[in-house]
Amino acid sequence: MRLFQNARYYPSLRPKILELTRDCPTFAGKISAFLNFRESAAHILLPVDQRAEWAFFTNGDDRDVQRVWAREHGLKSSASLDDILRAQIEEHRADVFYNLDATGWEGGFMKRLPGCVKKTIAWHAAPFRNVSFSGYDLVVCNFPSILAALSAQGCRTEYFFPAYDPEFEPFASRQDRPVDVLFVGGYSRHHRRRAAVLEAVAKLAGEYNVVYRLDRSRLCRLAESPLGHVLPLASHRRPPVIRAIAQEPIFGRDYYEALSAAKIVLNGSIDMAGADRGNMRCFEALGGGALLLSDDGNYPEGMRNGETIATYNSPEDAVRQIRTLLEASQKRLDIARAGHEMVSTRYSKEVQWRRFEALVASI
Repeated sequence: MRLFQNARYYPSLRPKILELTRDCPTFAGKISAFLNFRESAAHILLPVDQRAEWAFFTNGDDRDVQRVWAREHGLKSSASLDDILRAQIEEHRADVFYNLDATGWEGGFMKRLPGCVKKTIAWHAAPFRNVSFSGYDLVVCNFPSILAALSAQGCRTEYFFPAYDPEFEPFASRQDRPVDVLFVGGYSRHHRRRAAVLEAVAKLAGEYNVVYRLDRSRLCRLAESPLGHVLPLASHRRPPVIRAIAQEPIFGRDYYEALSAAKIVLNGSIDMAGADRGNMRCFEALGGGALLLSDDGNYPEGMRNGETIATYNSPEDAVRQIRTLLEASQKRLDIARAGHEMVSTRYSKEVQWRRFEALVASI
């Protein structure tokens, strides 16, 4: 196998990536700096992490980094990101193309892949409308309802999952955890249920150390700007109790450090997620050794309420659970340890890679 894995990262992470790669003049150096930062490491396949010669990784929409590769390989300065990504795939002689950013590239891109590519797999774990995955042999994720919807469109689908990052080990072993409740994630119009929970829990800030690191949507940022206050955007602003404790978003190893300081990591699904649960934060919170407190729903195997995670059924219940778990410290620690043990074994990088190999073989 010659593997090509394409990804993307959150726009708000861009300043940090520029900082990390400023002193890396080569494409290889910039990609290595990104991989070492561990952003979205749960999705990075084992051979990429191991820097195997036959495994190529890039963030195809990162214009700056991609143009460094283009210059190194003699492409014209007018080459588009599509042109560069196709050239990378061809130069690597990839026969397996795994795309974590399937909706970021128009259908025409898949039709013009180099002839060396024999098998194509897309990861897609979000609700979708008017999106075609017909160019892929297989679409994967860990949300059964999304897989069912994709199957109804005629896609071939299979279950696949994020993995535990072994780089979590020193973070998970931390005993001193001064943050009582941590939430790290997005805040937008797609997060109404989550926002209600965040607002209820934020009211505990006078009693406990509650930390929110929020990645606001563009509309939310506009609504909270001076201009936004004269526009009819009040529904897109965060409640004052949330704004009072919210800090800037964090990613990668900075996120790992925050997880290692937290007793409880709060999670909540987006409004369109249905009953399925298991977003990447679940795997990361367990990996960081914190107790995961998340909303009721259908979780991946091993994530069981009262054993490896804790769940709530309403904003009020989330508050009650937090009080109970912080007071019953031994129970909280036992669940957190069991959660870390479960995710580090059942969802290891090796287990993930064996599953990926089986998926490729099935095509």
